[in-house]
Amino acid sequence: MELKGTITHALPMVSGTSKAGNPWKKREYVLEYQEGQYPRKMVFTCFGETADRIVLEPGQQVNVFFDLDSREYNGRWYLESRAWRVDPVSAAAPAAPAAAPIAAPGSIPPPPVVPTGAADEEFPF
Repeated sequence: MELKGTITHALPMVSGTSKAGNPWKKREYVLEYQEGQYPRKMVFTCFGETADRIVLEPGQQVNVFFDLDSREYNGRWYLESRAWRVDPVSAAAPAAPAAAPIAAPGSIPPPPVVPTGAADEEFPF
């Protein structure tokens, strides 16, 4: 799944050791996105090496790619959204290249600019 929005909270890194003795770490972020008329918020998790690779700051606009995962614990079900990729959203679209000036109707356009130096050596007229 994919959502575009603004990071509102960057929660601190949490780490521990699993029952099997394996170390783990995770970092959670709150994303505010627009759906319909009202803004919505979603928490997503960066787990394991992704927590080191993805470091975000509040106010940053991002595009988050994530998977939803449900699990059962003591008869209750929990839903987690795990991010696997986060791309920053560019602030503005790239500007179009400037167009060459257009001569007014009936006027004579200026002659083309000819580079000096190497061009004179290649075409000695």
